[in-house]
Amino acid sequence: MTIDIGRVGIWTGALDGHPSSVAREAALELESLGYSTLWVPEAVGREPFVFSAVLLGATSRLKLATGIANIYARDPMTTVGAQKTLAEAFPGRFLLGLGVSHQHLVQNLRKHDYSRPLSYMKTYLAAMDEAMFAAVSPAEDPGRVIAALGPKMLEVAATQAGGAHPYFTTPEHTATARQVMGAGPLLAPEQMVVLDTDPGRAREVARAGMTVYLRAPNYLNNLRRLGFSDEDWADYKNPSDRLVDAIVAWGDVDAIAARVKAHHDAGADHVCVQVLRGDRELPRQEWRELAPALVAR
Repeated sequence: MTIDIGRVGIWTGALDGHPSSVAREAALELESLGYSTLWVPEAVGREPFVFSAVLLGATSRLKLATGIANIYARDPMTTVGAQKTLAEAFPGRFLLGLGVSHQHLVQNLRKHDYSRPLSYMKTYLAAMDEAMFAAVSPAEDPGRVIAALGPKMLEVAATQAGGAHPYFTTPEHTATARQVMGAGPLLAPEQMVVLDTDPGRAREVARAGMTVYLRAPNYLNNLRRLGFSDEDWADYKNPSDRLVDAIVAWGDVDAIAARVKAHHDAGADHVCVQVLRGDRELPRQEWRELAPALVAR
């Protein structure tokens, strides 16, 4: 993989709640603060490739990564076309992250068959490798990563992609992922954080941010592999303190930096920091406060 995304980036879905003009301003500020990469998701909001183009065009150094683009949303040739268009237009600044998403977003919402997501991912990546692209190509292969949690998908990340982008995980999972993938592939886990030293307030914000994921079987299966049980999310709106503290790093800047370091120590090449808030505002103040402790890592 030729693109260098640095050691720490910002992951956020909060930009979808604000006009594109505000998103461009936020991207410019992230760039000025020294963050290397901005990760944007795909669910039911903005189209991630178009949005990446908007933000890449507004900045000069910041990298954009999709975390993740849903492989059921477009065929392999379309994805290759989008990837290579952006990589050629913005050399070294776009990283494609792909994933199988979740049954409720694929089968229930998009009406696609979600019976064999692992096989579908393997076939999809192979088809991407054979896809035609008749326009001017990027000078170098921009590479790709895939959302991977379990060992089988992590193996695919190592053999058919340039690495993995695990989400809703812990440093312990990062260590396991590195062991499964080996030393070469990129490993870029996401880490939720709350910049608040009050345990009650911090965990309240953390729980609100976790709720949607505690109804998704892919994440629950991974939590079970990590040693958690159904009791930890018996009430998905009120998960146990032990699960909250494992998934969401909260506290002061040093506490957040320590969790990021734990991922790096466990084998991560890059950590995608997602700041949670108790409202719909962009966490720009938190990005500013965290930058001195994170961007030099």
